[in-house]
Amino acid sequence: MSTKIKTNKSKKIDLRIKHLSPLDAIAKRRKNLQKLLNVNLDSINTPSCTCQSACSTNCESMIGYTQIPLGIAGPLKIAGSYAKGDFYLPLSTTEGALVASVARGAKASQISPIKTHLQDIGITRAPVFTTSSLSHSQSLVDFVNKNFSKISIITNSTSSHLTLKEIIPTILGRNVYLRFIFDTQDAMGMNMATIATEKATDFIEKNTSAVCIALSANLCVDKKPSWQNFILGRGKKVQAEITISQKTLKSIFKTNIDSLVELNYRKNLLGSALSGSLGFNAHYANIASAIFIATGQDPAHVVEAAQGITTVEKIDKNTLYFSVYLPNLIIGTVGGGTKLATQSTALQILNITPKTSHPTLTFAEIIASAILSGELSLLSALASKDLAKSHLLLARNNKLTNKT
Repeated sequence: MSTKIKTNKSKKIDLRIKHLSPLDAIAKRRKNLQKLLNVNLDSINTPSCTCQSACSTNCESMIGYTQIPLGIAGPLKIAGSYAKGDFYLPLSTTEGALVASVARGAKASQISPIKTHLQDIGITRAPVFTTSSLSHSQSLVDFVNKNFSKISIITNSTSSHLTLKEIIPTILGRNVYLRFIFDTQDAMGMNMATIATEKATDFIEKNTSAVCIALSANLCVDKKPSWQNFILGRGKKVQAEITISQKTLKSIFKTNIDSLVELNYRKNLLGSALSGSLGFNAHYANIASAIFIATGQDPAHVVEAAQGITTVEKIDKNTLYFSVYLPNLIIGTVGGGTKLATQSTALQILNITPKTSHPTLTFAEIIASAILSGELSLLSALASKDLAKSHLLLARNNKLTNKT
């Protein structure tokens, strides 16, 4: 089953409200969006969260709140495996021009919907064991392989929402790293994976002479850039693609096919390779961080979401192929920060609710499509030499009225 947001095309809201004060424009835009999506937006008007919940599960030694502006971009049209239809994107950011950039990129999807491909890799946790020798290391690996079923029963007993998918062993002398991979359903699942892995390490230690030195030994790899995760994937591995005509590029983005292809080659591919970057893209982190903060994701996982490759190819003289590849999208739609009022409302704007079929997979496809939109818009601004001009227009106090 798929998730489809029902919208009346004749009632799509105009986000570019003019001739009103900033406060009045915000109120009108929020009112229009609330009516269109039938979502109560009171919490983002008067931000609130349950202090008891936040203090006990989200933040220790709490002293208050940090408010970050929340913008809206779209509609973004997606023809994915799970996300289907028009979506308005809640983006929390302090960077002027970002929301406008994603909104511009989304315009192309109304002409040619974004298509997606998703693999649910799973969340990982990798402890390290110390052994007496290489032969001892191998015997430990043999024990784990032989007793995978028993270990699965132990890990799966820690949560009804967790399933052990695989254990990948790596031997380095007298060290054995075991990369546990879990399906955590719609939770991001890092805490679930940690608790389950600890139970497994206790079992392994009791039945072998190996000693677990660290429950997490950096082979997960969590919240750090990694070629391993780039290749194998972690969390959700998602790709999004769109084909764009020369006419659309000219009318919306003020550029052309050849300019974008060359720019991507010299900037995202050669420039990234020359710098040793693990992200062959223009600014995945910008869009990922804005969505993560808005929807209660762990912002530290933007490190992994920023890894990825942008592909720009010329199909023929009138058609451009544009795609993004995100191998490490670590997200969830239940638990963590998603249950706080403002963040929960942002997910509702995306039509992500407990009643949604495959909510986290749907969410992953939305994020990839949003990143594609922002990537397309920024590269086009560079190609048309409008980047500095757009920031001068949208990110300066003396031009504030143009942003409402």
